[in-house]
Amino acid sequence: MDHSPLGDAPTGGPLDGVLVADFSRVLAGPYATMMLADLGATVIKVEGPDGDDTRTWKPPVLTDPEHGDIATYYLSINRNKRSVVLDLKNPDDLEVARLLAQRADVLVENMRPGGMARFGLDHESVARENPSVVYCSVSGFGSRGGAHLAGYDLLVQAVSGLMSLTGEADGPPYRAGVAVFDVLTGLHAALAISAALRHREQTGRGQLLETNLLSVAMSTLVNQTEAYVAAGAVPHRMGNEHPSVFPYQPMPTKDGELIVIAANDSQFRRLATVLGDPAMAEDPRFATMSDRIGHRAEIEQRLRARLATRTAQEWYTAITEVGVPCGPINSVAGGVALAEELGLEPVVRAPDAAAVPTVRNPVAYSATPPSYRRSPPAVGADSDEVRTWLNG
Repeated sequence: MDHSPLGDAPTGGPLDGVLVADFSRVLAGPYATMMLADLGATVIKVEGPDGDDTRTWKPPVLTDPEHGDIATYYLSINRNKRSVVLDLKNPDDLEVARLLAQRADVLVENMRPGGMARFGLDHESVARENPSVVYCSVSGFGSRGGAHLAGYDLLVQAVSGLMSLTGEADGPPYRAGVAVFDVLTGLHAALAISAALRHREQTGRGQLLETNLLSVAMSTLVNQTEAYVAAGAVPHRMGNEHPSVFPYQPMPTKDGELIVIAANDSQFRRLATVLGDPAMAEDPRFATMSDRIGHRAEIEQRLRARLATRTAQEWYTAITEVGVPCGPINSVAGGVALAEELGLEPVVRAPDAAAVPTVRNPVAYSATPPSYRRSPPAVGADSDEVRTWLNG
């Protein structure tokens, strides 16, 4: 396929011509479908009469002369999509939804398991009419024993163990500052859909994909979950310290904190030298990473003494020049400014009347780059167009 099912010009993206029926809401599903849309897929976002929940998650807001205050949460995960309002409890709207499902190459949904079956939009029903569909279901805890549980990122951060790892050792557990498992579930879903589309290209057959926040959490905790399943070691909160690497944390300087990392012996030797204490790297107590982990207190005392002699900016310049990782603790504004300074061009705008600023897709493709065609749509902005096309 070389053009949008709805007649748009080709984008040059690898998913040109792929039609995605997006029955998902909030974060994991919409993030996945935005990744697909960036790569050229035509994504039709199906919303209930009240719209996606994230439209009401305010503040912060972008004030728009035509549409009023728009939740930036919604804007962050819905560019390059069309919006159609369908009340699935209305027989006429349900028929439109079924027509869309029958034409879709991909269907994404994140109702509670069993929810789509109430409307005849579950995988079995859709695949009966559309056997080549790639059908992706996203849930909080899977479709077996956890089917009755609502899936919210904060809940999964708690029950997965992530919060037990986050915060000071003698303080309360904390959540991460962003819905990490929702985002990573969206990424896993987008990867799985891409793989299933490749399989369909080879075989002509669609398939059912299922992922859930808790399974993604188990995978995302990587070395921490592996420490338990392979060695029986239960990780615990260590503040900003790392269980297996030292130094790997904020360190105080003359005027503020600086992230300092020495992830191998070579980096540690260079760090000791630039700090003016090369003998520290020659001390047999500190020779290897395991040695340094066993003598954190002694090394930290020496590092703090040296870092206290100069400002964070002075040390940042000096340490970076010798190839040792370090950096300031920025605000989000500082992070965006750094990305701009490094030429990463983090902010993009679609060439439409709204021109809403959103954050660039993080992957650069030499042959099939992401495209930014449409600002996140107002609720139901494309209802007439989609209905006309489906009934045409």
